[in-house]
Amino acid sequence: MAGMDTDWLTLLCAAALAFSVFNYVLLDGTDLGVGMLMGLTNCSQQRRAMAVTILPVWDANETWLVLGGGGLLAMFPLAYAILLPALYVPFIVMFLALIARAMALEFRDYAANEQRKRAVDSVLALASLVSGCVQGMVLGTLVQGVAHQGGQYHGEGRDWLSPFPLFCGLLLVLGYVWLGTCWLYWRTLDELQRRAARQARGLALVIVVLLLVLIAWTATLQPQYARRLMDVRLGLPAGLLLGVLAAVFARGFRSRFDCAPLFAALGVFVLAFAVMLVAVYPYIIPPDLTLSEAAASPNSQVFMLVGFAVLVPITLAYNTFGFRVFSGKVRVGKHT
Repeated sequence: MAGMDTDWLTLLCAAALAFSVFNYVLLDGTDLGVGMLMGLTNCSQQRRAMAVTILPVWDANETWLVLGGGGLLAMFPLAYAILLPALYVPFIVMFLALIARAMALEFRDYAANEQRKRAVDSVLALASLVSGCVQGMVLGTLVQGVAHQGGQYHGEGRDWLSPFPLFCGLLLVLGYVWLGTCWLYWRTLDELQRRAARQARGLALVIVVLLLVLIAWTATLQPQYARRLMDVRLGLPAGLLLGVLAAVFARGFRSRFDCAPLFAALGVFVLAFAVMLVAVYPYIIPPDLTLSEAAASPNSQVFMLVGFAVLVPITLAYNTFGFRVFSGKVRVGKHT
């Protein structure tokens, strides 16, 4: 391994980790959004149709969360050792909520009557809400910065309850619901599709406004964030791309491509994620732990990269196959 550039290895590891987290947010975030929307839907047949759209794919989407968590432990063990104690409570809450969401999805059809089925759907909605909110709070805590000293967490364990993480939790919940509405517009028909379109259009403006507030707030957290986010070399391309995505989103509801609004919404998530990475780089835990300082040994990095090179294509193929097999529109009442 002596001939390999350690910096490139570290960047490849960071890219693999970011790719896993990014895929989880996009794919399972959509499922969580649909789960939250089920809690706002009174019609039992519509709730059943909504569940059918995500039942074949939700479990495969969570594979990316496993890859991200395992990758952080193996490739950046120092960052893992600092983050885990800082976020014990939210992580436990998130995993319990994900378990409750899984149970509700898989067992809702076995409920004895409509009243019990409604209760199961309420559990699904609440678990999806908690999962999305906690994920946003974890991300906000990371961007805000985690106190550490000598490779150990140095705080009181309540950083995630600060205003900035709470705002990030709210924003991610609304973002997931937005993805869920766009997903339902693509996968459903008739009144459910029309309602999803109305909800998606209304949420789009809210999301963009809150993202601008988030950028402005983030710039106040660290001097580096302010320099990066206010740099015209970042702001101009990001603004132009956001305008293009907004146009695609708006026109998507008037085209024959029902998937266009969803892909435009996913593009906004990609853009926001990329801006965040640019602002934070080269730190893995702001304000001062860099990727190189937190990285594992070169041998461990190579071992994990080989594993990712095998697992990522398989996971992508499995996701793609699942989406392809269960593609098509879901009609309300047909699966009830």
